[in-house]
Amino acid sequence: QVQLVESGGGLVQPGGSLRLSCVAFGSIFSTYNMGWYRQAPGKQRELVADVTGGGSTNYADSVKGRFTISRDNAKNTVYLQMNNLKPEDTAVYYCNLHHPLIPRYDYWGQGTQVTVSS
Repeated sequence: QVQLVESGGGLVQPGGSLRLSCVAFGSIFSTYNMGWYRQAPGKQRELVADVTGGGSTNYADSVKGRFTISRDNAKNTVYLQMNNLKPEDTAVYYCNLHHPLIPRYDYWGQGTQVTVSS
């Protein structure tokens, strides 16, 4: 069984920064993709950023240049550094871990709230 535990959310003013962390517990392999999704009220969950086991990254257009995803395989941890936050970044952020070739190996964290407001 795999468990994902997120931390780092909170309230920040526009232009501010936050760093989200997600630790994976269980049988994890470095080949898994790790990523962050978000869901704002009344909207569908969307990909924010993800990183492959090899370190290739992918970002939503809305966060390019502001957010940076990274992973530490030794710690089974993925990070999301969020800079220059905007009110439209307000959402619940979810960590995801999945195997790139085996769909049933797909895990989600419980979510952490990020609110950008003055």
